[in-house]
Amino acid sequence: QVQLVESGGGLVQAGGSLRLSCAASGRISSSYAMGWFRQAPGKGRDFVAAINWNGVFTSYADSVKGRFTISRDNAKNTVYLQMNSLKPEDTAVYYCALGGFGSFRTQQYDYCGQGIQVTVSS
Repeated sequence: QVQLVESGGGLVQAGGSLRLSCAASGRISSSYAMGWFRQAPGKGRDFVAAINWNGVFTSYADSVKGRFTISRDNAKNTVYLQMNSLKPEDTAVYYCALGGFGSFRTQQYDYCGQGIQVTVSS
């Protein structure tokens, strides 16, 4: 079993920054992809960003390109999401996800965290 714990969320003014972290523990394979998703009130869960197992490849939703950066520290089994120039429309519950080697391409993940709230005030 794998556990994912997100941290770093909160309330920030528009234009501000936050950094989310997601620590993975448990039975983790040697080459796993990780991603971030978000769900705004009354909406479905949307893809935000993903990173492949060694951090060489990243992928972003068009809505966050140039503002968000995903990175990872494999020694700590942790993935980060640096969010800059935040907008009110970024307000959502953010979830991290972990999957196998192919998850970066398919965006289908095996495990998901409990989610963390990010609120951007105007």
